[in-house]
Amino acid sequence: MTDVAQMWITAVPPFGEDDVGVLVGIDIRSDDPGQRLVAVLMNRGHEGEEGVFYLLPDDLSARYERTGDRLAVRLLARPEVVDQDLAGRDDALRGAVAGLPREADGWISLLRREIETDFVPDAGPDGRQPVLLIDHAGPAPLAELFAAFAQGEASFAVVNAFA
Repeated sequence: MTDVAQMWITAVPPFGEDDVGVLVGIDIRSDDPGQRLVAVLMNRGHEGEEGVFYLLPDDLSARYERTGDRLAVRLLARPEVVDQDLAGRDDALRGAVAGLPREADGWISLLRREIETDFVPDAGPDGRQPVLLIDHAGPAPLAELFAAFAQGEASFAVVNAFA
């Protein structure tokens, strides 16, 4: 699946039709270790509205990058958090973490999505625009993801971006 098929600049109905933001799809059936780890870390979220979870910046965070007409989002986690969530697991995911790239500050880069857009993330009241994640099982177009959320088959996670 291409990045364009997993990242959208859109209004998200539960948050209001006028608020446009960055939405990233997380396929819980993916074989990609970074995407699978993001799905695991989404379990750390604290539920706000029904089906909407908020993640602490130390559990999962995002970084925006803008290059010309392209906007990229990287999802990052602290090594201690990853180790804690994978403790006791003896599967391919635990072994695959060692192969994920590290940032200069030590954070693990789990996932990177990029699209062509003129959208510039808004600094917002706290200086950063969050990234919204939606979990789903298998590839799906945006309309199906919103329908799955409405039926309780998908959830949103709000991830804060680094300032």
